[in-house]
Amino acid sequence: MKKLVEVKNLCVDYITFDGRVRAVNDVSFHIGEREILGLAGESGCGKSTIAYSLMRLHRPPAMISDGEILFEGQDVLGMNDEELRSFRWKDTSMVFQSAMNCLNPVKTIEYQFRDIFEAHNVVKNREESIEKAKELLRIVDIPTERLFDYPHQFSGGMRQRVVIALALALKPKLLIMDEPTTALDVVVQREILQKVYQLKEEFGFSILFITHDLSLMVELCDRIGIMYSGQLVELAPAKEILSKPKHPYAHGLGDSFPTLHGELQEMKGIPGTPLDLSNVPQGCRFAPRCFKATEACRQAEPKLVGAGENRWVACHDPMPIESTPSSTLEAV
Repeated sequence: MKKLVEVKNLCVDYITFDGRVRAVNDVSFHIGEREILGLAGESGCGKSTIAYSLMRLHRPPAMISDGEILFEGQDVLGMNDEELRSFRWKDTSMVFQSAMNCLNPVKTIEYQFRDIFEAHNVVKNREESIEKAKELLRIVDIPTERLFDYPHQFSGGMRQRVVIALALALKPKLLIMDEPTTALDVVVQREILQKVYQLKEEFGFSILFITHDLSLMVELCDRIGIMYSGQLVELAPAKEILSKPKHPYAHGLGDSFPTLHGELQEMKGIPGTPLDLSNVPQGCRFAPRCFKATEACRQAEPKLVGAGENRWVACHDPMPIESTPSSTLEAV
C-alpha cells in the first residue's frame, strides 16, 4: 500500500505558566492511500492534537516541537503560508469535533459553500458555485432546494452531512474526522458513517477517524491505533485490536465493552485515573494502572516495536494472543 501520510516522531507541547506540557510524545504512524486509520483512547490522550498537527491548525500555547509530517513526500511542517492555504481543504480537510456547531448560524448553506470555492479560486461566478454546492448536497442525500436554508433549519444529522459535504468540496485526498458523530443517536451515527464509507469507496480518499467508540471504529477502519497519555501504545489491524490485543491498556478497553450475545458478564473497568501530563513518572506511563506492571516497567519507558505482521506495541511484556478480553470482536 502506497503511503499518503507519514508521521515521524511527532511531539506537540503546550506552553503553560508552569512550563511545557507534552501532549503528544514521539508518535509515528502512516496512512495509506484509500485506507481508514482509527485513533482511539481516553479524553486528553492526544488524538485531536495529532489531527490538528496534520493540518498545522495549532495556535499558541500549542506548538509542534519535534518530528516530521510528510504528505505524499512533501514536508507539511516546512510549508509557508501560501502553501498551507492551498494544502488545507484541497489536499486535507477536517470534520471537526462538534461539527454541528461549525456552521455559521447567520449565513446560508449556499454562502458557506461559496466561501470555500472562492477562497480556492475554483469557481468563476455564483451560478457555478451553486451548481457545485447542489452536486455535493446530492452526494450526502440532502435535497438541493435546502441549499438556501440556514443551519438552524436542519436536524442534527442533516447538519452533520452538510459539514461532511463542505469537507469534501475540493475532493481532498485525506479526510480527518474528529469524533464526528458524538452528539448523534446511534441510528443516525450508523447512517452517516455508512455514507462516509460509500463516499470513500467512490472518490478514493483516505480517512483518519477519531472516536472514543471502539466498537464503531472496528466496523469502519482498516487499522486502529490506541493512544494513552500522549503516546501510541498499540497499532494493529482493526479485526485484531479487540479480539487479540497485545497491550494491557487495549486489553482493558476490550473488557470495558458489553457483549451483545451469550451470557451476561460482569464489566471490568480500568482502575485508576488518566496520567497528569505535567507530572509524568519514570518508566511506562500506564504502569500505575497496569495489572501486569513489574519493576522493569517502572524504570524504563517501552518503545513502539514490531509485534507480528502489521502490528506494533509499546510494552515490556505484551499480552499473549490467547489472552483475549471477554468482549471479542464477534460480540461487538
